[in-house]
Amino acid sequence: MSDHRTLDGLIDALRRLPGVGVKSAQRMAFHLLQHDREGARRLAGALTQAVDNVRHCARCHTFTEDEICSTCRDPRRDRSVLCVVETPADQAAMERTGAYKGLYFVLMGKLSPLDGVGPRDIGLDRLFDRIDEADPEVPLREIILATNFTAEGETTAHVIAQALKDRGLQVTRLARGVPIGSELEYVDLGTIAHALVDRR
Repeated sequence: MSDHRTLDGLIDALRRLPGVGVKSAQRMAFHLLQHDREGARRLAGALTQAVDNVRHCARCHTFTEDEICSTCRDPRRDRSVLCVVETPADQAAMERTGAYKGLYFVLMGKLSPLDGVGPRDIGLDRLFDRIDEADPEVPLREIILATNFTAEGETTAHVIAQALKDRGLQVTRLARGVPIGSELEYVDLGTIAHALVDRR
């Protein structure tokens, strides 16, 4: 119906968010229009501002408002170590641990041949360029592959490791293991098996 064009457009736009179906999008749209029109205006403004101002860091490819992100500019970071992650959310998770002090490269995806996502689609060329352009005064000594432990993440890590094999760099992978505070009887068998193999 013609009197619902704008509302239908809002619902369709909300459905672009991951994990949001038609009913969830309808609930969000109805809530914003019925109970929080000011919140809707703030959301629209924040989205417009983010789309206009947020871009990729020229060095690590994460999101930033500047040409070079604050992590890449930080002189206290260890420039001899580069951690490769799939998304800015993964980078944020690594930072929250407080255990990693090196630099990052954010792929913005993972290899998924079944979905037609290849090396060019996730910017592997940019990663290799970043490695080649490392500071000669502080050469890279280690690449940490911190892609997710999914089939696609494992494939991505394997392809990167193979491509870097002859560059004289130490290439490591995040260890998998039993979560802190868990009891073995409740941990899945695959995790226990990997923890046994990766024991130290």
